[in-house]
Amino acid sequence: MKANLRDALKRQVLIGDGAMGTYLYQLGFPVGVSYEEYNLLKPDVIGDVHKQYYAAGARLIETNTFSANREKLSKFGLEQDVAAINKAGVAIARGAVGEDAYVVGAVGAIRAARRRNIPQEQLESDFREQIEALLEGGVDGLLFETFYDLEEMRIAVRVARSLTDLPIIGQFATDGGTTTNDGVDYQKAFDILVAEGVDVLGFNCHSGPNGILRTMEKLAPIPGTPYSVFPNAGLPGYVDGKYVFGSKPDYFAENALKFARLGARLIGGCCGTTPEHIAAMAAALKDFDPAAVIADSVQKPAGESAQASETSRPTVSSPAVPEQAKEPGLLELVAQRHTVIVEWDTPRDLDIGKFMQGAEALRAAGVDSITMADNALAVTRMSNLPLGILIKQQLGVRPLLHIACRDRNLIGTQSHLMGMHAVGLDHTLVITGDPSRFGDLPGSSSVYDMTSFEMIRLIKQLNEGVAFSGKPLKHKANFIVATAFNPNVKYLEKAVQRLEKKIEAGADFIMTQPVYDAKLIENVYESTKHLNVPIFIGFMPIVSENNATFLHNEVPGIQLSEEVRRRMAGLSGEQGRAMGVQIAKELLDVAMPRFNGIYLMTPMHFYDVSAQLTAYVWEKTGRQPLAR
Repeated sequence: MKANLRDALKRQVLIGDGAMGTYLYQLGFPVGVSYEEYNLLKPDVIGDVHKQYYAAGARLIETNTFSANREKLSKFGLEQDVAAINKAGVAIARGAVGEDAYVVGAVGAIRAARRRNIPQEQLESDFREQIEALLEGGVDGLLFETFYDLEEMRIAVRVARSLTDLPIIGQFATDGGTTTNDGVDYQKAFDILVAEGVDVLGFNCHSGPNGILRTMEKLAPIPGTPYSVFPNAGLPGYVDGKYVFGSKPDYFAENALKFARLGARLIGGCCGTTPEHIAAMAAALKDFDPAAVIADSVQKPAGESAQASETSRPTVSSPAVPEQAKEPGLLELVAQRHTVIVEWDTPRDLDIGKFMQGAEALRAAGVDSITMADNALAVTRMSNLPLGILIKQQLGVRPLLHIACRDRNLIGTQSHLMGMHAVGLDHTLVITGDPSRFGDLPGSSSVYDMTSFEMIRLIKQLNEGVAFSGKPLKHKANFIVATAFNPNVKYLEKAVQRLEKKIEAGADFIMTQPVYDAKLIENVYESTKHLNVPIFIGFMPIVSENNATFLHNEVPGIQLSEEVRRRMAGLSGEQGRAMGVQIAKELLDVAMPRFNGIYLMTPMHFYDVSAQLTAYVWEKTGRQPLAR
C-alpha cells in the first residue's frame, strides 16, 4: 500500500510527469484549441500520454486540467463544461497509471495568465468550481502551478483549504529572479503560504533548470517543507516551421541531482519536456537518498557584482548629427571595411538611465550601429522605436531595430514601419519571434500574420511606394532589411538553402546567431561565400560557467564547443568575464579575415564587454574609435 502523499514527499524524491500541451503539439495536435477539452473528445490520447510518463518513471501524475477553469474555457465556449472536464481528467489519469502512482489535480493561475483585472470574488468562484470537481473526481492532492502573484496563490489556497485537507503543492513561475510578480520576496512568500497550509512549494515553467536553480540557491530551507521543481526544457526555438525545445534528457538528469541536493522532493518537467526527460531524471535519482544530504552543506555561490552604478548617467547633447549629406548605411560601410553592430537590450522597466549609459559607452567605443531586439524571448521590454530615436538624436548612433512577426498584425506592422520611416530609422532585422506563451505575459496572443519571408517581401514593397494592401503610398521608403541565420545546426547546407530563399525574398544582409567554434566560422564562410549579400557573424561573450551551461543547454540556436565549456569551468565574476572576452577575441581573429561584418550581442547588460571587443576590432584594423 502506497504511503500518504504528504508523508511520501517528506521521505523520498518523487518523480513527477512532464509536459502535456507542448507534448501534444509535438505529437501533431494543433495549437489554438483547448487541450483540456480532449478529456472529453480524445480521452485515449490523454490517457496514452499519462501512460508514457508513468512508464518513464513518473509516480506523481498531473491531471490534464491546467486551464480547466471557467475563465479560460470560456475562450472556447466551454464554460459550462468545467465540472465534466475536470472530473474526466481525474478519471483518465487514474485509469492510465498503476496503484503506486499519485494523481494530483492541476490548477493554473487565472488572473496572471490573462492579465485582466478579475475581481477577487470571481477568482474565488472560479477556483472553487474547478477544485470541487477535482475533489469529487478523487485526486490525491492539488497542484497549483505557473502562478505569478502571491496574492492569487493565496486566494486559491484559501479556497482549497476551505474544501479539503489533502496535500497542496504550490509553484510559482520564475526566470531566476527573487520576487513574485507582485513584488514579494520568494522567501517571504513561501513563509506566508506555509502558514496558509501549503505542504510543498517550488517553481515551474517560464525558465529551464538554470533559472530555477538560480532562484533556489538564494532560498533558505524551510524546516518540514519540501520543494518541488518542474522546469521547461530550455527556451523554444523555431526550426523548420515548428517550435522545438533544446534541453536534452541528460542535461535534465544532471540537474535533477542538483535540485534534489537543494531540497527538492518532487521533480518533474514543464513545457518542452517529454517522457525521455522524465526517464533520464528517474534513472539519475534512482539511488538518491534524501536522508544522506545535509541541508547546510549546500554552499550558495556569490552573485555577480553589479557592473556600473545606476546613478552615473551620461551627459548628452542634442542633436549630435548634422543634417548635411546622408550618412552611409551599413551596406556601404561593410563593403569598404570591417563594421561592428552591437546588440543592447532595452530596459524591462521605465528607467532608461542605464540603457543610455551603455549606449554612450558603445558610441565612445566606435560601434557602427546599436541594434535593439523586439521583446526578445517574448519578455516585455520598452519599445525599441522611441529608444532608437533617442540614441540617434542624442548620441548620433545609427539604430538597427528588430521587428518580430509575433507581436503585430498586418495593420500594426505597416503602421510601425511607416512610423520608422517618418523618423529616419531605415535599418531593420526581421525575425519570427519567440511565442508569447513562453514569455512574461503567457496569456497574450502570438499574432504571426506573416512569416519572416513574407515580412521581408512586404517591407521591400514599401520601398516601391506600395502599401501591404497594394495601394500607393505617395512616397517610397528606403528600408535596409537584415535577416537572421542560425549556423548552429546539424545540417548547415539546409540552413543555407533556407537563407537563400530569404535573400530571394529581398533580405539585404545577414546577422547570425552567436558562434563559439572556430571550425564552424570557417564552415559558415565556405558555405556562404557564394551569397551576394554581406554577413555579420555573431558573437555573444560568455561571462561565467553558469552562463555557459545555460547557453549550451537551454537557449535555442546556441551550441558551445567542448573546449569553450572546459575553459569556462569554475569561473564567475571578473574572472569569468575576462575569459569570455579572451575566447571572443580568439574567435574574432578567425572571423575577421573572412567576414567584414561583426555582430556583438551584449551579455547580461555588461556593455563594457561589448565595448572592449569593439575596441579590439579597431585595434586589429588600425581604425581609431569615433572615426565614424
